[in-house]
Amino acid sequence: MYTKTLSSEDIHELCNLLTLERQGLAAQNLKDKFTALFTLLRASSTQNLQRMPFVLTPEREAALHECISCLHHLQMTLSGKLPIWILHRLESTENTIRLFFNMARRYILYIQYDKKGIPMLCAVNRDIPAKLRKSLWENNVPAILTSGTLIAGNSFDRTRELMGLSMNTETFTAPSPFNYMDNSLLYIPENIPQFTMGSDAEISYLSQQICRLIKATHGHTLVLFTSYFLMGAVYSKVTDIIPFPLMAVWRNSNDAVSRFKDAKNAVLFSAGSCWEGMDFPGDMVSSLIIPRLPFPVPDPLSEAKRTNYPSLHDYIQSVVVPDMQIKLRQGFGRAIRTETDTCVVSILDYRAAPEQRYHTAVISALPKCRITDNLITVSRFIRARKDPDYFIP
Repeated sequence: MYTKTLSSEDIHELCNLLTLERQGLAAQNLKDKFTALFTLLRASSTQNLQRMPFVLTPEREAALHECISCLHHLQMTLSGKLPIWILHRLESTENTIRLFFNMARRYILYIQYDKKGIPMLCAVNRDIPAKLRKSLWENNVPAILTSGTLIAGNSFDRTRELMGLSMNTETFTAPSPFNYMDNSLLYIPENIPQFTMGSDAEISYLSQQICRLIKATHGHTLVLFTSYFLMGAVYSKVTDIIPFPLMAVWRNSNDAVSRFKDAKNAVLFSAGSCWEGMDFPGDMVSSLIIPRLPFPVPDPLSEAKRTNYPSLHDYIQSVVVPDMQIKLRQGFGRAIRTETDTCVVSILDYRAAPEQRYHTAVISALPKCRITDNLITVSRFIRARKDPDYFIP
């Protein structure tokens, strides 16, 4: 509701509408102006394909001005010749473009790149909580908000902040019907080395640990990565070593999830959609591996919000850690889906280890369960809780 976006597909659709109204020349003129703009915005081959802050260079400013002039001219000259709703589309497109031309301070402006480097202009209102408060909560309509991940650690503060809720909102935590203490085991290896993120040493260590865990649990494994780069690097290392069917969910390739569910003791690597909303009941996922804690990746949105806090420490404690806890709890939720499910959850990030900075935050984010640092205990847990059919290929 409070985000404005504009992509080449939007312009293509608008041009098609003009053509259908027998305004082919206007459509071609509009297409030419925006083709020049999106060519300037397109990612270079060396850029990471992600959210990038919008920077108004002289070349971009000139291209934006051309687009605005074209849109404004079309509205003036075609008024009365086009349906009102198409004129509104032209006006809305012009208003969005003006946000970037004027570098509107009330918006966070950035470019979202897809996997091919194709850009989409995005403008997010800086004060969404206040808008939600005005639109929803100040109308005095009773409301119940419910979810398994509204709480971060032992606090609802982050949810209150995001949703624009007042601090005196009533809260309630319902006990889970699942017996996590008996049916789940949290494994954090002892003496996890501290690596440079993405280094060959980290990839080698994670590959070894993941292979050992997969063999200890006889497949039935979901590995939740926080980046496609890390997933691809580990996948290349283990693909010829793992003695079970191995699948990976790449961008826009969810067919691997269906194949994983149909297999009996397969292994699934995922870096995106499987963190939440996916259901893997029964023995399908009896081992859940989290190589890295799911800290949010810095981007223009988070960098803009960081300025609202007096210090980096305050920002980390108020935003970064709670967001990680919520994501971690969502990931943990893939492990136990019914009251009879049993699963080992492994976290291979040194930051989660005892005596490390985020150990307490990790433990407080998860349901209470037994913890071990011994791989033999993992193997014994699986053998004690699985039927003989579980181990048959």
